[in-house]
Amino acid sequence: MSNYSPKHFLLDVKPGGIAVITLNRPERKNPLTFESYAELRDTFLAFAHDEEIHAVVISGAGGNFCSGGDVHEIIGPLTKMDMKALLRFTRMTGDLIKAIRHCPQPVISAIDGVCAGAGAAIAMASDLRYATAQAKTAFLFTRVGLAGADMGACAILPRLIGQGRASELLFLGRSMTAEEGLSWGFYNGLFGANEVLEQSIGIATRLASGPTFAHGFTKNQLNMEWDMPLDTAIEAEAQAQAICMQTADFTRAYRAFAEKQKPDFQGD
Repeated sequence: MSNYSPKHFLLDVKPGGIAVITLNRPERKNPLTFESYAELRDTFLAFAHDEEIHAVVISGAGGNFCSGGDVHEIIGPLTKMDMKALLRFTRMTGDLIKAIRHCPQPVISAIDGVCAGAGAAIAMASDLRYATAQAKTAFLFTRVGLAGADMGACAILPRLIGQGRASELLFLGRSMTAEEGLSWGFYNGLFGANEVLEQSIGIATRLASGPTFAHGFTKNQLNMEWDMPLDTAIEAEAQAQAICMQTADFTRAYRAFAEKQKPDFQGD
């Protein structure tokens, strides 16, 4: 396993290969900076090549998830940049989302309190999202004079909650309540404030003990099949499944079923 020592957030690799990332600027509701954007991107890129990391949980310290880009450390400097520098920045933030989507491990966001702007985009890009009743998720971009089309929001959010609901959130920049997020399918479940991280880690542990090679293929197909015709998607799934049928995990599962035991998946 690689040695991870990030400077701009906390990272704890728990037994079973569960990487827990904690955004850790609680006095400011965990905003991102140029440096933390880049370090998060690089960390997820590294996860993609780390066979000992099996699932990832993202959370925030101090009762909030992430308030987005730091107003003074990002927003202010952006107003003084030329187009070339601005494009470097916006592409970097998009690269973070792509790194989350393309790492093979399931990524879970454990969300409490404020989840806004780039924080909402990180949650959106995760595979699973669990929240507290106090969670307030807002795509704030239009409220600072920017398009709602940021970090993949116009592509991903409608697929999660529908075009009309996504349009409302992206145009108005209003907060989505926890109850709305659950009923619309943005959140997979709600837990108490003292439970959401523990429950998210528990779900990550369940995933990490499963067929991790097959989980990676599942995530890959979910990504690839967004813009495939049905016949192409069915063929892609046939090929993916044939590959998974060659794994030792598939054989282990069959033997365990025959012996009425629980399979011990090894990810190979």
